[in-house]
Amino acid sequence: MEPLVAALVVVALIAVPAIVLWRVLRGRRDLGSSPAERATFETLHTASLAAPPLRAGLTPAGALKASRHLRELLGSRAVAITNGEELLVYDGAGEHHAREAFAHAAETLEDGRTQVLALDCGLPECPIRQAVVVPLTTDDRVIGSLAAYGDHTSAGLVRAAQEVARWVDSQLELAELDRSRTMLMEAEVRALRAQISPHFIYNSLTTIASFVRTDPEQARELLLEFADFTRYSFRRHGDFTTLAEELRSIDRYLTLERARFGDQLQVTLRVAPEVLAVAVPFLCLQPLVENAVRHGLESKPGVGHVTIIAEDAGAECGITVEDDGIGMDPEHLRRVLAGEDRSGAGGIGLANVDERLRQVYGDEYGLVVETGHEAGTKVTVRVPKYHPGVSVH
Repeated sequence: MEPLVAALVVVALIAVPAIVLWRVLRGRRDLGSSPAERATFETLHTASLAAPPLRAGLTPAGALKASRHLRELLGSRAVAITNGEELLVYDGAGEHHAREAFAHAAETLEDGRTQVLALDCGLPECPIRQAVVVPLTTDDRVIGSLAAYGDHTSAGLVRAAQEVARWVDSQLELAELDRSRTMLMEAEVRALRAQISPHFIYNSLTTIASFVRTDPEQARELLLEFADFTRYSFRRHGDFTTLAEELRSIDRYLTLERARFGDQLQVTLRVAPEVLAVAVPFLCLQPLVENAVRHGLESKPGVGHVTIIAEDAGAECGITVEDDGIGMDPEHLRRVLAGEDRSGAGGIGLANVDERLRQVYGDEYGLVVETGHEAGTKVTVRVPKYHPGVSVH
């Protein structure tokens, strides 16, 4: 494959959505068979193979997996990839040049400019005589380099190396976004845990203590429920869980709250068995139930009712959490979900869950909340039964 052809195709590939690329690759056998068409789709296919390991960031393992495909894109005899501190991989002919590869990249790492190097090799049979070294950047910072090695250089190879490096940059920037998104989700889960801990733990322990003398067996059962609930809520692994696990934790929470409220708290739970295995974001429902109990019913005189329904809705699972409590001011709710007001009733919980659902599934899967003053609150959650990247490990 000619390097210039690869360069031109990679320029276009930077802006090609993954689903479009997949459709193109799926249908490539049905397209024309001219040399230009074959070269184009070979390049698309090779780039699609290099992308996944680069999405993990500039790591030794990712560089090793991507290097062969990048070498094929460039049509070079060898490639080397470095970060700012060391050589990550040298792939191809002339492996004895690997010990010098980081030194070849030193100037590019320093000033961010492309270099064309003439190499002094004492082995007559070695095909490596020249190198093109280009920077790898994210956020306008040089974080590494990509070098193409061969027996000669040309303007086409320089252009190809620069454009392939631009494409690698785009993959590394996506990796940074993935990491930022993961860190944000972890921070939001920590915020939810912080919200759960002080209020709920205090009330639960106070309730358990009240049973120690009058009903020791009840106190023991409640203490076990409390231990299981906190163990689940503060676990350290997995962004997702099954709906069954989330509902099991909610049942423990409600057991403890019913011990505190007695007959004033009534709960209805209706769940379709076929949705129990659906993967949902960890702690995406418990805050909604806590909001219903704590902010919907705690201030309501008399008996309060919470209804939790999980239904099969074709390709989706529909979940509602409804209470007949004091409700919320719709304008306050709008500000909460828009991120304009995190204070007051249910602010952190509702907004946090809404943001996480949108991040994972898209904006169309945000919370739907129906409420009004003294009119109770109904929160509806929709989650796809299957979604890329969503699984329980």
